[in-house]
Amino acid sequence: MAMLRRLEQTPRYLLVCDRSSFKGEKSKHAERVREHPFNYRVSFLIPECGSLPEGLKNTINNMGKFYLIKNVSLHELASTEFINMFIKKGSFYALSYNTKIDQDNCVAVLPTGKLILSVDKDTFEDLGLEGVRSHYAGKTPMKYIIKIDLTEAAFAPDGKKYKRVTWALTEKKSMNFDFLMAWHCTGVEGAVESMIKSYFSKYETKEHCPKIDMRILRDLPCPVVQNLDYKGKPEESCSAEELFDWIGAVSNNVDCNNHADSFISTYGCPDPSTVLDQAYLCTVSGFIIPDKVYELLEHLRLYFEEPKLSQWLTLTVHGFADSPVSWRENEHGFFKGGENLYTFVIFNNQDYWLLMAVGTNDDCPP
Repeated sequence: MAMLRRLEQTPRYLLVCDRSSFKGEKSKHAERVREHPFNYRVSFLIPECGSLPEGLKNTINNMGKFYLIKNVSLHELASTEFINMFIKKGSFYALSYNTKIDQDNCVAVLPTGKLILSVDKDTFEDLGLEGVRSHYAGKTPMKYIIKIDLTEAAFAPDGKKYKRVTWALTEKKSMNFDFLMAWHCTGVEGAVESMIKSYFSKYETKEHCPKIDMRILRDLPCPVVQNLDYKGKPEESCSAEELFDWIGAVSNNVDCNNHADSFISTYGCPDPSTVLDQAYLCTVSGFIIPDKVYELLEHLRLYFEEPKLSQWLTLTVHGFADSPVSWRENEHGFFKGGENLYTFVIFNNQDYWLLMAVGTNDDCPP
């Protein structure tokens, strides 16, 4: 019965709201985008829009390729050749594929050059590498976090640390994973594919492009929001949290009319509200790196260079539920949903709201 009660409880989530201006010297919008490394879905919603400008279309169609490389030996990602070819020359992203953060061993390579291992107790003891117990392991620690800085001076081929890590990953505990990978390196964009396929030539490698879905929504109930008041005012405007929930409902094709005979959802558009004649919803899914998210954000800002019917639009970015990290190197856990996402509400005067949300097993967003 105690287990049943826990399953029925609504998971806690944390929502942080920041209001600023893209034009402000202290704006941290670029940092927040780049600090969230592993993204599987990006979507934007533009009220009262029926077609996209060509520049925005081109950006969507150029969200970057990524690669699924199967059964990779983990020691490959800590080798001198790999570090010199990828880590030191650009931003490399790798995330173990089809691994569950609360059940399996999971691995990630951050663009900062950190190799992150989230492993069970047996693997941690077999490896014998320095690490810490998971923040979310409970009274009986079953998961441990190992962080290896591939860029530090001590991690040189003739150094003790390099030799110990190599020995641990080859002789002590050889591990293989399927990986999603992407690499951003200015000046060699045309050679990325050949370099990745060449280095991982002995593994099965498949190139992928993000999937793009575009829809025009008609007669859409929409909250009324005011730039200067993200907390909302009764009968005047909705809060940032209410808008955040509404964006989630619309993105997941939930009917916001709250019909009395609906057995699927009782959600209704918050008040005060209006009805949009149309809205453009675009969703891009795949392994999307922050560099491409930032390019999209910059192009969405340009949407208001010419007068528009709408005073705002939104950009929402979802992180992988089973990533070992959420923002920066903050440990990420799954619990019941694994949420880690953020939304920009972009206003026509270049002000913005930034809403960052995580689930139960996560640190507070930056």
